[in-house]
Amino acid sequence: MKREHWNRRYGEAELLWSATPNRFVVAEVADLAPGRALDLACGEGRHAIWLAERGWRVTGVDFAAVALARAARLAAARGVEVELVHADLLAWEPPARAFDLVLVLYLQLPADERRRVLRRAAAAVAPGGTFLLVGHHLANLTEGHGGPSDAAVLCTEDDVAAELPGLALARAERVLRPVEGAPRDAIDLLVRATRPR
Repeated sequence: MKREHWNRRYGEAELLWSATPNRFVVAEVADLAPGRALDLACGEGRHAIWLAERGWRVTGVDFAAVALARAARLAAARGVEVELVHADLLAWEPPARAFDLVLVLYLQLPADERRRVLRRAAAAVAPGGTFLLVGHHLANLTEGHGGPSDAAVLCTEDDVAAELPGLALARAERVLRPVEGAPRDAIDLLVRATRPR
């Protein structure tokens, strides 16, 4: 989807997504000591702000200026600092081996674009650092609830596992996410990897 589409979506709602962090992020980050974090496609900043509240120094990147303006307001209201970068992830390249945590949440791109972004995301993980991806699994299209209806922007754990050069996989699996009022759970993809020291 294009930048204009996302700016319009963010502009039409008070808060497009929940202000609370994703439950998988909370669980996977709980055992990590705060350091430098990079939140790619950060949107309204819910994860970046949540991390900053826990002592992380966070950089959030998104191509939707409307979302970043909202993230800046939310961060200020909650008394934390987050560096917000207005950039398209298809063109922006983070500094290599600079972040103790790199998040990629629900960024649904066609395979060639996803590979490009994930290679750069993997390269940004510092020695001993963690990469965490949560997204809609390909199986969600037929077996789960919600999410994109275009299979071209969905993937599996095997797809992502093959796109993280230099990182060691810790988890790569389907996870179920209950959706209030839905007849079935959403099927998400969770991939956690680390860069050896």
